[in-house]
Amino acid sequence: MGRPNFIELPTKDLAASWAFYEKAFGMAMTEFGPTYACTMTGDVDIGLQADAEEATAAPLPVIEVNDLEATLATVIAAGATVTKPIFGFPGGRRFHFRDPGGNELAAMQVDPG
Repeated sequence: MGRPNFIELPTKDLAASWAFYEKAFGMAMTEFGPTYACTMTGDVDIGLQADAEEATAAPLPVIEVNDLEATLATVIAAGATVTKPIFGFPGGRRFHFRDPGGNELAAMQVDPG
């Protein structure tokens, strides 16, 4: 069974958002380039996406799965629309989809290792 393991938040100001989550909640962030940072606790992590081209309009829940291609087929068969095809990122691969209620989510598979 998949489980939410990540929430990606769009931000217009990475430095301000980073400082806020660090100060308000003690969240240590790891930088992945000039427009992205995230916590890396191994539980439900928070990502901050400041690239306007890559950011979603609303927070993006990410569900961890064991087989990304099988999940892609299953969500399409269940009525979802793919909004971003499978792509790689440091630590894994994912795709984005919109559920029948209009919510955008992502499914991700962690790289083995």
